[in-house]
Amino acid sequence: MDAIVINVDNIIEQLLKKPTWEAMQITESEVRGLCLKSQELFLQQPILLELEAPLVICGDIHGQYSDLLNIFELCGFPPIANYLFLGDYVDRGKQSLETICLLLAYKIKYPGNFFMLRGNHECAGINRFYGFYDECKRYYNVKLWKSFIDCFNCLPLAAIVEEKIFCVHGGLSPDLHSMDQIRRLVRPLDIPDNGLSCDLLWSDPDRDVQGWGENSRGVSYTFGVDIVTEFLNNHHLDLICRAHEVVRDGYEFFGGRQLVTLFSAPQYCGEFDNAGAIMTVDTNLLCSFQILKPSRMKFKYLCNEMNSLLLPPPPRNATLLSTNAFNDDYLNDIEDVPISGVQAIIPATKNEQV
Repeated sequence: MDAIVINVDNIIEQLLKKPTWEAMQITESEVRGLCLKSQELFLQQPILLELEAPLVICGDIHGQYSDLLNIFELCGFPPIANYLFLGDYVDRGKQSLETICLLLAYKIKYPGNFFMLRGNHECAGINRFYGFYDECKRYYNVKLWKSFIDCFNCLPLAAIVEEKIFCVHGGLSPDLHSMDQIRRLVRPLDIPDNGLSCDLLWSDPDRDVQGWGENSRGVSYTFGVDIVTEFLNNHHLDLICRAHEVVRDGYEFFGGRQLVTLFSAPQYCGEFDNAGAIMTVDTNLLCSFQILKPSRMKFKYLCNEMNSLLLPPPPRNATLLSTNAFNDDYLNDIEDVPISGVQAIIPATKNEQV
């Protein structure tokens, strides 16, 4: 294969400075180049990443491009900060193309500082129906959507930070007994309807379950606190960090702070009152949670019709927004929360507005 040549700096500049996708004038060949080059990089790096702190960990983005930019404004644009994203970059939000193209461009620009895991929406059978396919078709064509799918099929599935924090999009699997099982998975990988790779992208913790339970999504399993404790003990880990579910405060602990769910798309779909959050891990494994709250009522737009078999459940403790429900400034609360075995940390403080 010939070397892939793209001007990634120019693409990043357009993505950061132009107001709309139409104004960016990024060609189909440039977008395809992003897919091909990042695909090469994903395959050069392990399917189970082993990462060092400091690191900023982000949950679902779902095409909420302005919120992605707010995260970079808050924590530093690459390479000022190192990043790990937990998947679900596309679908639902109005700017999936901007979101995924900027992330892939940063992956190409800073391959050793910028990392992306695969979410369940980085699969053809999901994003074909929940917005991303239509966005690709509207601005380009189906062939380009297929280029993204080829790229998504090469994304890593999990990461371990400093041998202590296991990061994944969905959760655990009854088939996972050794980390080598993940390492042996071969990419490109179409995610099957069941099994290890499916569970890593789809499973959920459940306080009402002991052991493994049936998942209301119709895919994979739920797992109880006992499963989390056993997994951490068996693998000498302190924390599981995952995404995949909307939680009202942007992050939510499970099982006595053995697992944390991150969701980084505030006011999800323009319909819910949830905050977003990110987790920063410093070199001493101090874990800080920065809470991202909407600055104003976003324009309410219709999400694609929900299907309970495919979509995450509604946000825990979240309510539908009325037209005057949010008038707060965009606040960034910093909460340093104790996590047993990782680091005991200090009470919450409030950061400056951005």
